[in-house]
Amino acid sequence: MNRREKMLVAAVGGLVGLFALTFGVRGVFLAPLREIDKRIALVKEKMGKVQVERRNYFAAEDRLKQITKTAFADTVDKASARSGEILTQKILLAGLEENDFTRLPVGPRKLRGASEMGWNVQGDGPLTNVINLLFLLNHSPWLHRTENLTVSVGEAPGKVRVRFRYLTLVIDPAPEVERTNLVSSLTLESPERHLLNSIVTRDLLRPYIKRPAAPAQPGQPAPLPSKPGVAPGLEVFRVVSLSEWNGEPEIHIRDLAAQKTVRYRVGDELAGGKIVLVDYRPMPAPGNSFLQSHSRLILKLGEEFWAVERGRTLAEKRKLTETELPTELAHKP
Repeated sequence: MNRREKMLVAAVGGLVGLFALTFGVRGVFLAPLREIDKRIALVKEKMGKVQVERRNYFAAEDRLKQITKTAFADTVDKASARSGEILTQKILLAGLEENDFTRLPVGPRKLRGASEMGWNVQGDGPLTNVINLLFLLNHSPWLHRTENLTVSVGEAPGKVRVRFRYLTLVIDPAPEVERTNLVSSLTLESPERHLLNSIVTRDLLRPYIKRPAAPAQPGQPAPLPSKPGVAPGLEVFRVVSLSEWNGEPEIHIRDLAAQKTVRYRVGDELAGGKIVLVDYRPMPAPGNSFLQSHSRLILKLGEEFWAVERGRTLAEKRKLTETELPTELAHKP
């Protein structure tokens, strides 16, 4: 190898060494910088997620406050009383008779962040007024849901029977809000209500409306009205509701002959005895142990206690054994 070749080899080797040194130094200094860039990008991503979650949290909090403003109350007892009061107001505003409707409390059922409670409602009335009631409830500004709506034949001519469940929520824990008296933006005079008039004018529910009976023949005596508390004719008095109002049980007895509902309380005289208790224990239904009866009226006749299940007539009362008595009556004479 001559001198010129040696110089060429030395120059090439120097260049290779310079490139290797350059990349080595770059790797030593740039690798930490790249790691720092990655960490910065990861922190920015996390901060972005935190900001999104924070915005979602405040948006959800505002939404929860708006919902809480439409709730009836912050406790189950207050919500039960307030919702029952509003329900009664809607029944009267719809042109229906309060005594023709029964309300049985539902719940409370514990949910995540709330308790669900409400009323099982049943009553009879003219179709127009029943539509009024459903319209008013549907457009009520209060937090609620109406479900299990059914319409069937009423007990009196020209009337239908409506059943539905009216539910609401009690937020728990509830945020602090300033409550106001909510007023519906729609009334029975609103155009939206008049759109439902075709249901009545077209007689769409004809199969569910009992027609008036044929007029009595001249000279035929009218039947004598029956009275609660008298043994003959107890089959015409049906226990239609065993609800509570302000913590006090109420008993609604429907006179199927006179088409009237009478309200009783514990301590009142009924069917030749005295009402001593409304029992809400789940028990096997009489005559069918596979079904559950969730409430019953307990009467004291002489020294014996008799029960009438909700939905049964007074004539279907049954004598309670010692083991069937609730603790409140087990040791009472």
